[in-house]
Amino acid sequence: MTEKTPTTKPRKPAAKKPAAKSARAPGRPTVYSEQKAMKLCAYLADGMSLSRACKMPGMPSSTTVLRWLADDTHPQFRDQYARAREAQADLLAEQILEIADDGTNDTYADDDGNVHVDHDHIARSRLRVDARKWLASKMAPKKYGDKIQAEHTGANGGAIQVASTVQFVMPPERSEDDE
Repeated sequence: MTEKTPTTKPRKPAAKKPAAKSARAPGRPTVYSEQKAMKLCAYLADGMSLSRACKMPGMPSSTTVLRWLADDTHPQFRDQYARAREAQADLLAEQILEIADDGTNDTYADDDGNVHVDHDHIARSRLRVDARKWLASKMAPKKYGDKIQAEHTGANGGAIQVASTVQFVMPPERSEDDE
């Protein structure tokens, strides 16, 4: 057998040059800013999701916002954020009414003039309403959540009857008792 010899030598990968150090750390700034916090809460109150609001130019990441919420040094931001979420839940409730009242595309007429129900559009509207109801119930459970009331009643809706039985038992006699 003959041995194949390569005609060119394999090259070593070029050594990477260390990156030039920048004046600031990479990524978004994490320093709390009252202006950014107010703008973020305005986005939320207008119905924008947190992830979409954080993708807006100049806004902090959602992780940073969650850190701000957990930080005890910003209680005013925590209150402002809670009010923005309540406003967002109210906006969702208004949107539910608008979707439910809008019946413009629920029916359509075919080429012959026959009117048909568009079940796909109705199902899509129902999905939009249900999604907003669920989200509003999570954002403001006291206002839009399901009220669960547990009642304890007895037979026929009356009071609960409690019966206690006490039985006295005589202990067996012992030889020590005779003395």
